[in-house]
Amino acid sequence: MSTEIDYYELLEVERTADAAAIKSAYRKLAMKYHPDKNGGCTDSEAKFKAVSEAYECLKDPQKRAAYDRFGHAAFQNGSGFGGGGRGAGGFSDLGDIFETIFGQAAGGFGGGRQAQRRGADLRYDMEITLDDAYHGKKTEIEIEVSAPCESCDGSGAQPGTGVRSCGTCHGHGQVRAQQGFFVVERTCPSCHGAGQVIESPCRSCRGEGRVDRPKTLSVNIPAGVDEGTRIRLSGEGEAGARGAPAGDLYIFLHVKRHPIFERDGTTLFARAPISITTAALGGVIEVPGLDGQRHEIRIPSGIQSGKQIRQRGAGMPVLNGRGQGDLVIQVDVETPTKLSAKQRELLEAFRETETGEECPQSTGFFSKLKELWGD
Repeated sequence: MSTEIDYYELLEVERTADAAAIKSAYRKLAMKYHPDKNGGCTDSEAKFKAVSEAYECLKDPQKRAAYDRFGHAAFQNGSGFGGGGRGAGGFSDLGDIFETIFGQAAGGFGGGRQAQRRGADLRYDMEITLDDAYHGKKTEIEIEVSAPCESCDGSGAQPGTGVRSCGTCHGHGQVRAQQGFFVVERTCPSCHGAGQVIESPCRSCRGEGRVDRPKTLSVNIPAGVDEGTRIRLSGEGEAGARGAPAGDLYIFLHVKRHPIFERDGTTLFARAPISITTAALGGVIEVPGLDGQRHEIRIPSGIQSGKQIRQRGAGMPVLNGRGQGDLVIQVDVETPTKLSAKQRELLEAFRETETGEECPQSTGFFSKLKELWGD
């Protein structure tokens, strides 16, 4: 097909089309005319080359500007953009088409060594007490983790020896395979993308550049942490192969159940049993806090079982912030199970003086029952 055909006409787009529209049109036409889709038809092959040439020009802003001004003459006489005989270098975006047609990426065509893979991130589960969560603490943990090999300093090569460029990929870390009009790059099977081959692998790490060994780490647990809080130790995860950066270590905290307190965010809850005399007459009870102080809780006279009393600022500290939550005490009125003769006598005397106004809830309840029964 003549190279004098207008590139915009070849791609079936307007001259004002943006880059996205041009790319979309090219992908559609390239799929349509690809030789593998047309049984090796000569006309389809020529059309495929033509639309690819047009796209190579119009996708580049500078080349497109030159073409809009000078037409095909802008690329004649060795100006840098020739016809369809450029080989694989003229089809740098065929990876997109290969992905669309065959459902997988063709890889980049830029070459170069594969980037080193950092080591894996690791997880460590730590159990702490509620007191630890309240005050915070510093502690140490010991883990088994891959660390740089000391014998070869993480290089993977036996001391005194070196590495050489991979003969399969010539140091690029990737190899190319020709598939029809496609040039596909894959990770080099010889060096696994490193681009280099170790001549004499280290005997300690067998060329990995890392070995498993126990490691002791210092961990700072801040005050106010809660169940599931995650602490990140940067660079303390698994070491990367052959000197690649290490991953991170994530410590997940689990708070043990406390015998007295329950927690909801920064609020602490506790149940406090009180006698019927304290409930009736009122008084003061002392509750020990996680801060080590004794908190006086004032009980109003006539309090009912299940009533909650809030002590401001006596709860959990705010994580990485200022201030504290509250302490909430739920009162449970306890009925005596053993009475002395004197106590029974006094209670009997009290019962004889009851008028019903002392306990309005029970009086109202039984009054409603009498109305229900019609008595």
